[in-house]
Amino acid sequence: MTQDSTLDILKHALLLEKRGNAFYRKVAEQTNNSAVACFFNMMADEEAKHIQVISDQMHAYRSDGRLLPTAFEDGEKSDVPSQVLDPDQKSQITAADFEAAAISAAISMEEKAIKLYADRAQTATDETEKALYNWLSGWEREHLNFLIDMDKELTEQIWHDQQFWPF
Repeated sequence: MTQDSTLDILKHALLLEKRGNAFYRKVAEQTNNSAVACFFNMMADEEAKHIQVISDQMHAYRSDGRLLPTAFEDGEKSDVPSQVLDPDQKSQITAADFEAAAISAAISMEEKAIKLYADRAQTATDETEKALYNWLSGWEREHLNFLIDMDKELTEQIWHDQQFWPF
């Protein structure tokens, strides 16, 4: 990768993560449900971790033209699936229309981030850069899978509540 394209992708990645962080924080602020607020604050915290890693990488790359492999190779995974949500918390989210819409929007954001990172991982020639994008896409994929599962449960609950089931 040339320096310009590496810095450009890192800038774009940083912007995506900052938007995600701001979105999740705003949803957490606007909900009246503490379980929902906890979930979206956790998602914002996850994005903040990405912001820090990407910021550190940008600084390192600008300083000496290389990325720092140790910044992301610790095998750390998303905290969200293990820390949230118990069945009661899930039912609180499924009952909340605004939050359900936010989950749908979050799915779209995570898909966009995954595509960016996965595409760049395929084209990166530097192994550390490739590893960074693979790590980021894997973490975002965990978020996406979790959100999709929640959305599926939400959809089924709405169908059940509206008696859409033929049985």
